[in-house]
Amino acid sequence: MNWNYTHLLPDNFDASSRVWIYQSSRPFGIAEALEIETLLHDFVASWNTHGTPVKGYGNLFFGQFVVLMADETAAGVSGCSTDSSVRVIKAIEERFKVSMFDRQSLAFVVKDKVELLPLSQIGYAVQNGFISPDTIYFNNLAATKQELESKWLVPAKDSWLAARLPKGTPVAQ
Repeated sequence: MNWNYTHLLPDNFDASSRVWIYQSSRPFGIAEALEIETLLHDFVASWNTHGTPVKGYGNLFFGQFVVLMADETAAGVSGCSTDSSVRVIKAIEERFKVSMFDRQSLAFVVKDKVELLPLSQIGYAVQNGFISPDTIYFNNLAATKQELESKWLVPAKDSWLAARLPKGTPVAQ
């Protein structure tokens, strides 16, 4: 799979644009992905903050990650407009019978596929060679466009997860 995604991000959004990443509990099929992209397009087209349009962006990445972005240099995103974005994600959950809010499920690139691991199993996965500190991790905590571009797909050792990796874990050369 081609893991390059930055060319899909809007060029005309400020680097400080706010980002929200939602990871699905499973990959979406083609028909589901097309429907989700339509839902996201429709949502972004009508996204408002106190009556002012939000300069927004939404897309489905790698068939499993919904990314929403708001460029607040145009208009700040209020609590109500954030709530409306959460509602669209909850609608995706209901419609497609997936979980989009499970922060205990972590995503990695393993054998050129997205693989999910429970946080509680990270030590076991490292000790048994399923992942290593160099395994690419989806750092869904990226909160700005700049972080999305540079810190979303990173080796596990370069993320907050480094502190959870077993001590003395060999790093691939």
